[in-house]
Amino acid sequence: MTTEQRSTREWREEKIPSENAPNWPLRVDGWGYEDTQFELTDNGEIGLKGSRYPFSGLVFPNFRPWIEKVVGLNVEDQATPVPMAKPHPPVRNEGFLESVKSCCKRLSVTDKDRLFHAHGHTCQEMYALRYGKLTRVPDVVIWPGSHEHVEKIVSLANQFNVVIIPFGGGTSVSGALICPSEETRMIVSLDMHEMNSIKWIDMENMLVCVESGLVGQDIKRRLEKYDVTIGHEPDSLEFSTVGGWIATRASGMKKNVYGNIEDMLVRVKMVTSVGTIDRAVEVPRLSMGPDVQQVILGSEGTLGVITEAVLRIRKLPPARKYGSILFPNFESGVNFMWEVARERCAPASVRLVDNEQFQFGLALKPKQTNPLTSWLDAAKKMYVTKWKNFDPHEMCAATLLMEGTKEEIEQQQKKLSSIAAKHRGMNAGEENGFRGYFLTFMIAYLRDFGIGYHFIAESFETSVPWSNVLVLCEGVKRRISRACKARGIQREPFVSCRVTQTYDTGACVYFYFGFISKGFKDPSALFTQIEDEARQEILALGGSLSHHHGIGKHRQQWLESQVSPAGVSVLAGIKSQVDPKNVFGNGNLVGDGKGKIPTSHL
Repeated sequence: MTTEQRSTREWREEKIPSENAPNWPLRVDGWGYEDTQFELTDNGEIGLKGSRYPFSGLVFPNFRPWIEKVVGLNVEDQATPVPMAKPHPPVRNEGFLESVKSCCKRLSVTDKDRLFHAHGHTCQEMYALRYGKLTRVPDVVIWPGSHEHVEKIVSLANQFNVVIIPFGGGTSVSGALICPSEETRMIVSLDMHEMNSIKWIDMENMLVCVESGLVGQDIKRRLEKYDVTIGHEPDSLEFSTVGGWIATRASGMKKNVYGNIEDMLVRVKMVTSVGTIDRAVEVPRLSMGPDVQQVILGSEGTLGVITEAVLRIRKLPPARKYGSILFPNFESGVNFMWEVARERCAPASVRLVDNEQFQFGLALKPKQTNPLTSWLDAAKKMYVTKWKNFDPHEMCAATLLMEGTKEEIEQQQKKLSSIAAKHRGMNAGEENGFRGYFLTFMIAYLRDFGIGYHFIAESFETSVPWSNVLVLCEGVKRRISRACKARGIQREPFVSCRVTQTYDTGACVYFYFGFISKGFKDPSALFTQIEDEARQEILALGGSLSHHHGIGKHRQQWLESQVSPAGVSVLAGIKSQVDPKNVFGNGNLVGDGKGKIPTSHL
């Protein structure tokens, strides 16, 4: 390299609209695409409608018997949805509306757009959309087209005293998009999907600059043209945006190799009420006092609008391979995960599911049309249960995704197999690994299917030291069971967990739980009470308030106990300094920054 500065940003894309923005064919009252859902087939089996996923168009013959026996869901007893209520008339600030027309791509006050932008995806919000009412929704939806548009919109919001709630993919499960019910000012949902360009790709320094409205699956696909990737693949990859990842401190399924979003972020630009926060350089590390970017990470739309980010990229791995390992019990599986973390040999993704989730995955196996395949499945089951003496009611499984060169993957497999053997683990095949990995994308669709049959369910996550993983998993399950019985829920709830995202000192644990809600006056409120007890148990057993979903309003009541009163004062002080009029008044984290916590619209 010469002493002259080399131009390394010659790989550029024009501003190409994302294939999915801004008119996604998405459901207003449920997760994902309008053309994709689980449904009863003509012969009474459950299948997946649509054509977007590897399992689309398939039937799962064992799923109905399983949910009827284990969960208690009755597919003959479909809940009757209440027609979605027309939202309240929009609050109009005419001065703002007239002034903002010149600095946005488009603007909408239609009921459909307002409702779509009024919620995230907690089961409480989904229940309200189907059987209740949204008390407060945005009054207008605005799509900016550039950073300069956002600067002008924020300036006008301060001038005319309106509220801005930034909107990315709408996939929040923390109540972050709920409009505070007592807010009387006009609320603007600022939809970032028109800002979806890759501004440049730097192949020498391995950086990419993207606008914040770029959707995960789009940045993945477009970077693959250049044989590079950022490697960030959250469960919401199809719908969530770069800005949303940063605003929530997100994590992805391949964190073990590529890191969490904070590990990928080099530079971020955010428009606040007092100006734009930006860093002058794109360097690997610096020491310039407390890192302001750390304030932006996890700010959840309370301080400003993220408009642009520079992220690290890596060469696309030349090969990938799925795998799975069967363990006789959950404790053996957790010991395997701990040793994998200690040896620092984790593949791109390794996730351990407990017996309940293992059985759930087996029930979702598609119908086999090849008699030989069915016979082989039966033979494998016989081998595991009779020869290996694995108890079907205790066994669990880890799913693997390995990436790298063919040689690196072979080495990974040998290392993982060696560790698994110490803990009585046995290879369960590539197909099971593939199914286990991609079933993650089906969970929210299944949640919505259950709501239609009086079954209310949701997932939540935490991180915990290795020494507490087993204790926490068992303790939370017991607490949920007791909480359900104490509230008159007769049938045992479905509760399962998985261990994922390994670290040297601990792991992320995901819980799924649900119960039959028929006969209760307010299932949504009941679910919240039980979920709150589960979270109290998590905190009591050394778990974190959240690993990657964020705080929003859903976990707000515990924030002070986790970061100390002084910590909350620091957050509130930053909020009041950069947003003195509470223009970014979504009420997340510390409310309005003065200690006032808003009520929800649910």
